[in-house]
Amino acid sequence: MYEKIINEIKLNLGENKDLNKKYLSSQMEKYKDHEFNVEILRELSRMMWDCLSDEEKQEFIEISQNETPIMDILEEIFPLIENEKNDEALDKLNSFMLNFSPMFEDDSINEYHYFTNHLEEEIFNEYIGAKKDVRYIPNNQPLLDLYYVYGFLFLETKNFNKAEEYLKKALKINPISSRILLELSEVYKGQSLNNYFFYTTLALKYSYYPQDIARCYRNLGFYYIEAGEYKVSASLYNFSMKYELSPLAYKELQYLKTKGEIVELELSECLEALNEKNIQIDTNPFILKTLHLLADKFDKDQALPQALYYYELEYDLTHNEKILEKINELRKVI
Repeated sequence: MYEKIINEIKLNLGENKDLNKKYLSSQMEKYKDHEFNVEILRELSRMMWDCLSDEEKQEFIEISQNETPIMDILEEIFPLIENEKNDEALDKLNSFMLNFSPMFEDDSINEYHYFTNHLEEEIFNEYIGAKKDVRYIPNNQPLLDLYYVYGFLFLETKNFNKAEEYLKKALKINPISSRILLELSEVYKGQSLNNYFFYTTLALKYSYYPQDIARCYRNLGFYYIEAGEYKVSASLYNFSMKYELSPLAYKELQYLKTKGEIVELELSECLEALNEKNIQIDTNPFILKTLHLLADKFDKDQALPQALYYYELEYDLTHNEKILEKINELRKVI
């Protein structure tokens, strides 16, 4: 039905762009109450864009770039969050959200996503995949950050239901974001250890920053403390320090020591415990492979800043000396 309507409209378009604009406006009015009105109006808007002159398009772009209410509110509340004034930040965001109109919402034809980089998009395609046509949310409309920060503030103020609601909105935009998955795991920490474990293991699967991987292992360490499996927990806290020497891990190991657990473990003992529980060891191999392929591709295409970015990510995870040599070579010419 949707495709038939759109095809009929396209057949009625001619060479005269002014006439096309008038015709498309009439069709927008005609289908505004149709069952597929959202999808039809979005497609008509894209056709309308093609009818604009270069000057009109530039004017629209300039207006759009100057109107960034999401960026403005985030810039306003970030200093408050940094200074731990979470209640004040939440009050400001609550006021903003009262008048915020939903945008970039999925419909029956399109789904909207935002990925930080090519790697995240490759991870998404490998493990989840789009069910509809993918549309990308522009950088100047950081909707993901808005929902993430709103969820974070609700979590900090112990409003777990609202935290879950908005973190899941953020997760829908980027389903493989480890920072969102880890924050969502915190929602369930005192409520549902099964969900806490589920979101932590998903985050570990998709993580490509050492500090995120370390946090995943610490989360799992907490899970196994609660399960009463202290040796597994000690193994996880020890192994987490391969990726980040965190005082949080040290503190938990000292706690386990008070429970009579031996916490000075060899790497082989840690790996044995992780293997017994089928816990992912180190970075997901697909991520390491994709990082190297992306770095190599951009290097060959002479997109050197992008190549350097991916080589640095790869080195932070592997400490491969050959990758470090490549990084140093690129830094000399950029």
